[in-house]
Amino acid sequence: MTQSAKRGGSQEPSQGAPRRGWPRAAGETALGPASSAFARAGFNDATLLLRWDRIVGPQIARLARPLKWQDGPEGAVLTLKCEAGAAVLLQHQTRALIERLNAYLGAGRVHRLKFVPGRLPALPEPPNHPVPGLQSLPHSVALPEALARLAGLRARLKAQRPKRTD
Repeated sequence: MTQSAKRGGSQEPSQGAPRRGWPRAAGETALGPASSAFARAGFNDATLLLRWDRIVGPQIARLARPLKWQDGPEGAVLTLKCEAGAAVLLQHQTRALIERLNAYLGAGRVHRLKFVPGRLPALPEPPNHPVPGLQSLPHSVALPEALARLAGLRARLKAQRPKRTD
């Protein structure tokens, strides 16, 4: 008999009682402190901000970022902060941007885009290669040389193996 069964408790919490002292998934509390800041800007759901570069593409994501969400009777007005010179370029792409946003968020969610010029912080440069430590390999090792060494090693190992006599 387990300790909790001896005390009259059960392993699982009751349906209505909140979980206390149980491990939680990291995602449950990851956006907790930031959710109030998102709500002040009108973003009830942070997925638009988190997936912005995938929704609009990397070229647009470098030029503009979501700043404010305002719901209205016809649909939402999404305010984007963009580089001053990019506002005119983005204005010409408004229809395509609204279509991409509505494809992600649902039909008719975004009615209008508003552009506010401003300075955007630079995004970090992506790494040269996704495998960590690969950049530390010496560049003098070429693939043909490595394949030749591998072939030599295999030949030596094959020569050292005793022959089977079945």
